[in-house]
This record gives sequence, structure tokens and C-alpha cells, in this order.
Amino acid sequence: MTGLTLETIRSALSGHAAAFRRTTSYQPSGGPGDKIFPPTYDGGKYATEPRMIAGSKVDCVLLDSVQSQANRMEAALLEAHREKRINLPLVVARFDQEALLKKFTVTSLDAPHRVADAIFRDSRLDDVLFRHSEKGRLLDTAEVRNATGLFGLNPTALVFGLWDSTGPRGGMGAKFQRALVSEMVGLDAVAGVKTSSRIDPAAISAGVTIYEAENELGFTPLEAAAIKDRSGKPRLFDRGKSRQGKPGNPSKANHSNVTPSVDDETGGFTISEARQTTVLSLTCIRRLCFPLNGSPDSDPAANLAARTALAALGLAAATLSYSQMTDLRSRCQLFPVEAGPWQLLDEPGAEPKSFSLTPEEAIQLLNRAVEDAKRADLPWEGEILLQPSEELVELVRRSQELAAASGEGAD
Repeated sequence: MTGLTLETIRSALSGHAAAFRRTTSYQPSGGPGDKIFPPTYDGGKYATEPRMIAGSKVDCVLLDSVQSQANRMEAALLEAHREKRINLPLVVARFDQEALLKKFTVTSLDAPHRVADAIFRDSRLDDVLFRHSEKGRLLDTAEVRNATGLFGLNPTALVFGLWDSTGPRGGMGAKFQRALVSEMVGLDAVAGVKTSSRIDPAAISAGVTIYEAENELGFTPLEAAAIKDRSGKPRLFDRGKSRQGKPGNPSKANHSNVTPSVDDETGGFTISEARQTTVLSLTCIRRLCFPLNGSPDSDPAANLAARTALAALGLAAATLSYSQMTDLRSRCQLFPVEAGPWQLLDEPGAEPKSFSLTPEEAIQLLNRAVEDAKRADLPWEGEILLQPSEELVELVRRSQELAAASGEGAD
């Protein structure tokens, strides 16, 4: 199979090719027929729907959404950047203040709204709020016909999409649609059931009553030590997170046995296969223009260099994340059984051309494309370090302390 080259990408962008596409087939790591547990959404529901596949209606379940796949790809790019295999423009806010219980860093590759995230909006660059700084103001004028500033500041936003809804223009802020879309679904999905139970090793009986108490545990089985209500009666303990049992039951404090039960709503699925479909839209990338030096018009050579770099960035993100797509979550580990090639959708009605691309080759393509873009006088920033504002740090500090006090942890 022919290897994908930078010349092929340039040619596709210069012409009328629609997209690069890749389809990969997976099976559960436990083998065909092993149960998997997809993500649940509001109300503990799975995302299920019938889809038309090869002319037939097939029951499907969503295994990994477009948003989740994008996050995994961005994480793969961030890892490659930190390993110095690639060099990406990156906006970074460091929360390493002494007052914080937990120190952490947020980058434009893991912030929910990318470079337009409120975390960056409420941080400072050289003592100036980021959105009021020279670099931050680039977002105010970013649009499809002038994506030059955003290309240099946060090029992944042009690949994965951006809506500057947290900025000064609110909902009227810059919008860039996703050029790279990927999704993973389970085919021929058959719902299952799951069971749960617990045997208390201390043999604590559900017949014992526990009460609220002003001690380190917050409860007591001693009625005399219990907190009393206005009528003088001891208050039954009902502050635990467990949904098992009634107020006053030891199960409210996570003690005693749990009666075996069957759950037929979130019991996982068996599937015939899992299928990942990834599409990099060249049509979307081709719409972007990159004028230089404040000119109202863009140069075709600069446009092609920037578009080629973005296409190479998208291909690298999808290819580098390939190995991370197998372990989606607890009890949802998959193994690829058929790694499809990248296909170029070029001429209508013609058989798509197939290309191979390894992670190392994808990195080489990206690095070459970036160098070509720089030679075309396109901007390509390094890491831009921001300092969170005092108000933002205090907001984080109070949130961490509240989480720790309520037993939720600081994650």
C-alpha cells in the first residue's frame, strides 16, 4: 500500500477532494460476545439508536462520542508535544499557588473551550488579562476569512472546532466547525443485565439503627449520644451517599449486607463489532483563509501552506491516538481486529485511493508541514504561559476545600 505523503495532501487540498476517511473494526478484549459497558448519560441511560448500515437497519449503541474522541486525540497531541516529538502553539495556565490543595496545569489542548476557555479569559499575560492582551485579542477578529492569528495561537482549534462563547461578544463570538470528526459505535447491540451485592465482613446487621452524632464519624448506634430533634427524639442517620436502605440503616454509612439485585437498565451490551469512523474534511479546511501582514486578501501559497499543516495536524492527531482508543473506560476495553487505511475521497463515483500512515510517519508529515508554513511567513507560537488571576485562584481554592470537606475529593 502506498504511504501518505505531504505532496498527496497538498494535491488533495489544491483540488476538489472531499475528505480523508478511516474505518477501524474492534472486538472486546475478552473476545467476541464478551460484554462491554458503554458510557451512560443523563438519567443513567445509554445512547442507543437504529442506524442504516449496508442497507439494513442495525441496532447500535454509542461507545465513544465525537466530543470524547476529540479529547483523546488532543491528549495524544499533548503527550507528543511534551515528549518534544512535535512543537505546537500552546496556551498554558499554571495553578501552582501555595494556597491550593491540588496543583495542576490547564492547556489549550485540554480546556473544554480550547483557547477560548473561561480559565484563560480570567488569567493574565504579563499582568494584562489574556483577552485584553495582544495575543488574546486575536480571537476577537478571528473568522473563516481570516484565521491567521488563530492558526499561530491555537491551530488545533481550527481542526477540532471552536466557539468563542465566553468572550466579549458572547454567542456572537468566532465559530469554526470541526474539520476532524470521529465516533465509535457498537453494532447489533443486545442489552444485558448486571447484578450487585455485598457481604459485610463484620456481619453488621441491617436491624441495628444508627443516629446522627457530633463525632468524627457523624453517626452513632448509641441513642443517648445521638443528636436530638426539637421534640427530643434522636435523628436517624441519613447523610451518607448510599442509596441502599432507609434512614437509620447501617447501609447509609456503607455498612451491613446489600441484598443481591439485578439491574436491567445499565447492564451493558454484547455487540457483533465496534466500529470507529474518522473523517477529516478537506472541504472544511479549504474554506479557511490566511491573509498576511494585515492584508484583506490572502495569498494562495500561504493558504495552501496553512491548510496543509492543518490537514497534517488532523491526520497526526487521529493516528497518534489510535493506540489510546482501545481502553475507553472500565469494562469497555476493545482490541482492533482490522485497521483500515486512510482513504482519500476524491472524484465522485471513483474508488477511493488508500494510503498507509504510521504514527512516526504522521509526526514527520506534521513537522515538515509546519516548517513549510513558517517559511510562508505564517505565525506559529510556542508555549504562552498565563498566570491565573487572584479571583480565579480563590475560586479554585474554595472549590477544592469545599470538595475536600464534603468527601468528594479535589478531582
